[in-house]
Amino acid sequence: MARPKQASQELLEELDELEEELEEELSTSTFDVNKYKITNAVEKQTLYIDGTSFEVTVKPLSWSLRNQILSKSLKWDSNGSTVFDGDAYVRSCLKEMIIEAPWGRTTESFLISIDARLGTCLEQLVPKAFDEGEGADVEQIKKEL
Repeated sequence: MARPKQASQELLEELDELEEELEEELSTSTFDVNKYKITNAVEKQTLYIDGTSFEVTVKPLSWSLRNQILSKSLKWDSNGSTVFDGDAYVRSCLKEMIIEAPWGRTTESFLISIDARLGTCLEQLVPKAFDEGEGADVEQIKKEL
């Protein structure tokens, strides 16, 4: 009977040591805001469509700009209900993100002229409007607004 008690005690001591190490590590690390800033670095991405590939140069969206685009994509009706305009969100993101592309500048007129194949391909570049990992859905967001 002494063995299980001894093993339990050793596990408790090891857990206490790990907890102390974690507390020490957390208290000695300083906050570095630069870790959380986006860079202005652009990135070339290769996209594939119908057996061909092409490159686009994209820049990251800041948290604030993404939220501005998201807010502009929510429409209010006369009853106070909101509707999310996914098309407006995707088009706004693409116009902000794409710096260089084979077609030149990514404009509203360009985006409304392309077919679903190219549109779906470009849509892969756009960050999700609502993070599914947080369990939030459009209906929940509407209730919160």
